[in-house]
Amino acid sequence: MERIEHRACFGGWQDVYRHRSEVLGCDMTVGVYFPPQAAQGKKLPVLYWLSGLTCNEQNFITKAGAQRYAAEHGIIIVAPDTSPRGEDVANDEAYDLGQGAGFYLNATQDPWAKHYRMYDYIVEELPAWVEADDAASDVRAISGHSMGGHGALTIALKNPGRYRSVSAFSPIVAPTQVPWGEKAFSAYLGDDPEAWKQYDTVELLKSAQEKLPLLIDQGDADEFLEGQLKPQLLREAAEAAGHPLQLRMQPGYDHSYYFIASFIGEHIAHHARALRG
Repeated sequence: MERIEHRACFGGWQDVYRHRSEVLGCDMTVGVYFPPQAAQGKKLPVLYWLSGLTCNEQNFITKAGAQRYAAEHGIIIVAPDTSPRGEDVANDEAYDLGQGAGFYLNATQDPWAKHYRMYDYIVEELPAWVEADDAASDVRAISGHSMGGHGALTIALKNPGRYRSVSAFSPIVAPTQVPWGEKAFSAYLGDDPEAWKQYDTVELLKSAQEKLPLLIDQGDADEFLEGQLKPQLLREAAEAAGHPLQLRMQPGYDHSYYFIASFIGEHIAHHARALRG
């Protein structure tokens, strides 16, 4: 592993690392924020942040303003890239497929299957790398935005007991029913819609083994609200399954990091309460 950025921030350090991923078959970059408590020899809980389409590790660590709150609560934040990258990694000219658009699943179709195994990377390989550090514990939370909100919700629901809490901003909650998901899933997973359901939050709620409360913030001025995000489908699924959901429609907010920065403190406080428990 190679540390390529090291910047003082709210009494701690915002680092960026490059490491070889055996799961993805390429080098990956990961932002890691160590709050000041990490220098005190304490094992700290970890919040994994999953970003959205077109993003890499830089978007969250430079725009969300999360470090202030992570320092206040003593939480490490890990923000990986959104997909495998490199000259030999399959790509597409469109922004919603290929590099920058891994969708946090394990691809089964060529040419994507060789590298696009973001689910295994986020669930297994990345935490093993993080928790090898003396400052990090195996007490975890997960959150994300848009495509990353989809990833956070599905990963938490598919791995009961692995995360203490989960939240999302503007998540794609029903990818099997919207254009972004239909395009990506047909490419990565093939043409059988039944295979897609394993990565669909609305579908996963029907048989969730753990009733982990879902905290969702969604801007009502989001340009993708009606066509791609459809939070009402999540509300209906949660009510049908008796699954705890706090869906907060925020007036005037769009899909941007201005929205995330406005409420990230409340999300980190939500995770801090669960992580302490």
